[in-house]
Formats: sequence, structure tokens, C-alpha cells
Amino acid sequence: MISVKNLSKKYGSFTAVNDISFEVEKGEIVGFLGPNGAGKSTTMKILTGYLPPTSGSASIAGFDVFEKSIEARRRLGYLPENTPLYLDMRVNEYLRYRAHLKGVARGKVSEAVGEAIELCSLRDVEKKMIGALSKGYRQRVGLADALVHDPDLLILDEPTIGLDPNQIRSVRELIKNLAQRRTVLISTHILPEVEIMCSRVVVIHKGKIRASDTAENLLKNHRAAGQLRIEAKAGPEAREEFGRMTGVKDVQVEQDGEFTTFTLRLDANADVSEEAFRLAADRKWNVRELVRKRATLEDVFVELTHSDI
Repeated sequence: MISVKNLSKKYGSFTAVNDISFEVEKGEIVGFLGPNGAGKSTTMKILTGYLPPTSGSASIAGFDVFEKSIEARRRLGYLPENTPLYLDMRVNEYLRYRAHLKGVARGKVSEAVGEAIELCSLRDVEKKMIGALSKGYRQRVGLADALVHDPDLLILDEPTIGLDPNQIRSVRELIKNLAQRRTVLISTHILPEVEIMCSRVVVIHKGKIRASDTAENLLKNHRAAGQLRIEAKAGPEAREEFGRMTGVKDVQVEQDGEFTTFTLRLDANADVSEEAFRLAADRKWNVRELVRKRATLEDVFVELTHSDI
């Protein structure tokens, strides 16, 4: 559905996107992740035809986004980070206008608008002015706009930015429902959402692709560490002894009264819980707490983009 090959975008001497290649297959929900300034929005703007690339190519459903721009755009719906809406129009009026602009046949406009309104749960506000709606509802109007011409692909740039927790949950469920018969490329900073919704993750950093795999495989194969947190009455020698255990990358220490907290960063798939407990018992260190924290997608993300910290 999406094919990106050796894509680059430069602004003068600054390279925003640097020779990236990736693909999104039909029916996938792919999370496109990266820190601010990594090149996410630039890539999405190129895919949607808003920006020309400096070099390389990008296509939607086999149509080059610039050489066959109209055909490519007919097959995608785009929700930009800051949804541009006409606030002085009513919801149904705005969606009819957008349907005409997107080439929906005149006799099918009412049906297309009605279906988009139903899919995005806008029936209760369809006759209201957009300017009078909450941010959550405005985001739904933006999604309805992206859907009104029934595209095969949705490209969503930070679709839950600025929303409160209830609105985020509502929009997340909406996106999951929309994705049942569409391909989705979604950019977001909310990593638990990616783990919940996405079948695959693409991580971009400083304009280059750093990883492309399922979240499960990234957690399994990447060097991102899990953690073991131990609170114990132990002297400074404990740090060295914990650090010598196989699979321990480093040990951080924090004093809390009589107890010391040792945070052991572990190699992927390493589990030294039993060994650490036996060591503490042998040394007669009084353990108050021992908790294992598995690596998360956030850990992988930080590991891949750690130079931004």
C-alpha cells in the first residue's frame, strides 16, 4: 500500500529525511515513531503530496505521489497534526464541501457524508457549528473528513494530541474500528497506544530509519533492557556484586534511610531475580522489596533515540 525508496528531503544544508526506505502492506496498522524533529511529519507530508522530496520516491497503491498525484490522493485520507477546519461551517455542511472537493460523485455525496458521520459518531453534532465543538469532536470531524471519500489508506499525524484522557480513549477506539477494513499509518508520542493498536512499528531518528518490526520482536531482539529493582540493607560492596552477575548491564544506587535501592539494568530477556535474591540471602542483606520490570516499547524507543535525552 505504501512504498518508500531512498527518500530524502533537504532544507538548504539541513537534511530532515535521509535516504529512508520502508513499506506498509495492505491491511497493516503501522506506528511511525520518533522524537520531535526526527522527520516523521516531513515524511508524512511527502507521502500525502504536500511536500516534494529532494530525491528518492514514494508511492501509494502503486501510484507515485507526485507523478500520479491525483490517483495516489484518491486512495488516502490524511489527518494532519493540527486539523485545519472551517470553524464557521456546520459539520454536515463542511463534510459535503470536502466530499465535493475530493471527487465524490454528486449522487453519492449524501451517502458518503452520512457514512462518515456514523463512523465517527458525529450524528448528535452534525448541524452544529464546528467552532462550537470541543477539541475531541473537532478531531472526529477531521477523521470524518479523511474518510469521506472512502480511502483504502489512512495517514494520521498525532491524532490524539491535545486531548484529555477520555477523549484519547474515545478517538483510539474510533481508529481501531476504522482500521478494520483500511490500512493505517499513525504517528503518535503515546507509546502504549502503539502497543495496543499497531501490528508493526517503524522508528525514525535524525532522519533515518532505526528499526522496523513488530513491537513483540523489537522487545525480544533489541538490546533494550529490562530492570530489577532491589531495596535492601546492604553496603557499597553490593553494587559490585550485583554488577558481576551475567546479564546485568549496569547498577544504579539510591539511598533511602537505612535501605539502599539498587536498580539493575538488564540485557534483553535476562532474568536475574532468583540469583539476586540468593545473593542477598547469602550475604544476609535484609531485602524489603524485589521487583522485576520487563522492557517496554518505551525502553526500546529510548534506547534507539537516546542521544536526544
